[in-house]
Amino acid sequence: MDLIKALTNEQLKENAPVLNVGDTVKIHNKIKEGNRERIQMFEGTIIAKNGGGISETFTVRRVSYGVGVEKTFPVHSPNVEKVEIIRRGKVRRAKLYYLRDRVGKSSKVKEQL
Repeated sequence: MDLIKALTNEQLKENAPVLNVGDTVKIHNKIKEGNRERIQMFEGTIIAKNGGGISETFTVRRVSYGVGVEKTFPVHSPNVEKVEIIRRGKVRRAKLYYLRDRVGKSSKVKEQL
């Protein structure tokens, strides 16, 4: 058991960002296409956080061309280059799945001051 713990601690990011549900973030994600590598950005609102330790993930939602798109990113993945927090959200829930049914201004999260 100690060997597994040591292996996972080695894989953890030292400067993992402090993310909260409701935050609007911009994720710089590495994408491999053949032998080339590029960085693609995904900007949206964090609607859920799951797990802990090496398996911690967060789900980000945005509306692109009228279609809701959700992506789940591992916090400690080497493919997640950088996470920029654009604004902090003020929410009273752990999961913001109700935003899936909202359209327009009602789908916004209030900013934390």
